[in-house]
Amino acid sequence: MDLGKGQKIPLNENFLTIKFERPDSALEIDTAAFLTQSNGKVAGDEDFVFYGNARHNSGSVTHNDDDSIDVDLSRIPRHVERISITATIYDADKRRQNFSMIRDARLKIFGTHGEIATFPLENFTVETAIVLGEIYRYKGAWKFNATGAGFSGGLAALCKDFGIEVSDVQPPAPPPPPEPPKVDTRRERPPKVNTRREEPPQPKKVELRKGQKVSLVKRGSTLGEIVINLNWSQPTNRSGFFGRFISRGIDLDLACLFELKDGSIGAVQALGNHFGELDYPPYIALDGDDRTGSVAAGETIRVNGKFADKIRRILIYTFIYEGAANWEEARGVVTVNCPGSPELIVRMDEYGSRKHTCAIALLENVGGTFSVEKVVEFFDDSEQMDRAFDWGLRWTVGHKD
Repeated sequence: MDLGKGQKIPLNENFLTIKFERPDSALEIDTAAFLTQSNGKVAGDEDFVFYGNARHNSGSVTHNDDDSIDVDLSRIPRHVERISITATIYDADKRRQNFSMIRDARLKIFGTHGEIATFPLENFTVETAIVLGEIYRYKGAWKFNATGAGFSGGLAALCKDFGIEVSDVQPPAPPPPPEPPKVDTRRERPPKVNTRREEPPQPKKVELRKGQKVSLVKRGSTLGEIVINLNWSQPTNRSGFFGRFISRGIDLDLACLFELKDGSIGAVQALGNHFGELDYPPYIALDGDDRTGSVAAGETIRVNGKFADKIRRILIYTFIYEGAANWEEARGVVTVNCPGSPELIVRMDEYGSRKHTCAIALLENVGGTFSVEKVVEFFDDSEQMDRAFDWGLRWTVGHKD
């Protein structure tokens, strides 16, 4: 079975082997497992299984020399609700390396009778650590979630996020090699050659394809503020009697649907003056309402990354409040910015539709950060869009003040 990001499957076998597979690469990858409680934190250092603590004291999780991880679900302690399988790049910051340099990586799950599932790992940018997947309890049974969430900061940042305070989680440096024998220093030496391989620069911008998902980079234990901006153009002026009708300005409104982890749902939009709140639920706020398209900053929605763990998903959308549904002339562009992540660009580039509402991007909480997916799907109205994404709001006709 090939898994997609965020897909969940039941685990019907007790004995599993999980492998992070990739083509040959100069990058040094370390895997690990965090056995966490319901609060997402480990109960103690013994619940962190890695090369320095290769076997959990319960015998339920074992880290092997080939970086595969064995799991015996029948021996998981009662206090453990989730096992997060991770991969990190050794000394990534010093070596200027990240997971964008690895191609065709995948996570494979094996049971007693062979391979159970494969999860392709792709679309990474500046990440130096990844939560590959999670084994978790659900109604007395075990399931697997294909997570694929990226972080910066390597293994130390992951440890901190899972409740382990460490000063240095890297293995000690090897002893220095013995000094070479002395030679006649009067001989001429050949010129030094720089053998250091230059690493490609990290991308500053990523333009998403439809259906593509990219994870925002989590620094430390929280995300920074996520800034989502919409900009669009106005139709070019046309002369003549009919020009004043076909050149009317387009008023695009940026908005979002939200679902919190406590089950709360709602919308943040200018209609009805539902501008939201940053420091209180829903932790999402709309800055203002540009009715002309002439404001250089466009319209902006902000998400308070400190409360990302309270948000389940956000659907970014726009609708035409005034003007003809001419998406080609509007040429709307949404950008998503988060500290430590490349700027994500979503172009509303499917111009044939004459419908008035467009779902632009879907942000879903995966491992405490958000994956951002380009949607760009058009609907007659917000209610039809709501049904398509199974949100469950009740809609009425609204007007601006």
